[in-house]
Amino acid sequence: MNLPRTPATVSAPATVSAPSTDVTPEAALPAETALPPAPLALVRNGPVLHVRLNPTAQDDVLNTAVLDALIDVLDDLHDQPDIRILVLSSLGDDFCLGADRREYQDALDTDPSGGSLLRIADKAHRLCQALENTHAVTIARLHGKVVGAGLALAAYCDLRAGADTCRFRMPEVGLGLAPAWGGAMGRLITEAGAARIRELMLTCETFDAATAHRLGLLHKVAPLDALDDTVTAWTRPLSRRSPQALLLTRRMLTGYTRAARTADPTLLDSHLLAAQLTGPR
Repeated sequence: MNLPRTPATVSAPATVSAPSTDVTPEAALPAETALPPAPLALVRNGPVLHVRLNPTAQDDVLNTAVLDALIDVLDDLHDQPDIRILVLSSLGDDFCLGADRREYQDALDTDPSGGSLLRIADKAHRLCQALENTHAVTIARLHGKVVGAGLALAAYCDLRAGADTCRFRMPEVGLGLAPAWGGAMGRLITEAGAARIRELMLTCETFDAATAHRLGLLHKVAPLDALDDTVTAWTRPLSRRSPQALLLTRRMLTGYTRAARTADPTLLDSHLLAAQLTGPR
């Protein structure tokens, strides 16, 4: 996925006209053939890249199409050091409703050994590591519901702003699953503290934006109609900062937070998830 190098919007076209042919009408293609919507919409404004989840493509969940597209975007950033800031948001009513459990079941139905499911889970880990390691400052713009893997994804962003109407939940235990998506448990504990994350993971209770702010899961809370202004209040000064200083500071912060996780089992998450889902329930 090549990123836009000038201010532009990138998304899949709604239709594509079929080429004219000399075949008979019975064999002719329809005048217009619908294409599936793109999983992401990209808009670049100078050094800021806005990456928007497109729920018309995946029902507000993180399926493999979204994971692959996000990984491609982050991989392409290596060749575009002039993009200094990445803002992650959603075009839907909610930021994200979590991982695609239907896709998990389909993977198990087609491959009962769990190999396909393991590959899906590995993509989540690759995405979270790519977010943590990119040179760009990452900002999560959150609204609506932020659930499960959606919260994990946001937690890997450097800065997080949420609408005051946001609602958060970690539902995995209630669904009979361990919270093993992308290695996020360690990240969440580092960001918000073990005691509260333990409570929220075990009880699966819904919590609001004010609670997320007290925990450190949100840095800023704003009314929904002021959320873009809140994000801009970050991107404007960050755009003027030294790229080298931003990069070095991000790397130092990443190093210190990883050092706090003296035993980092994140590489096991995909195996834990695959093993649990393929084993007896």
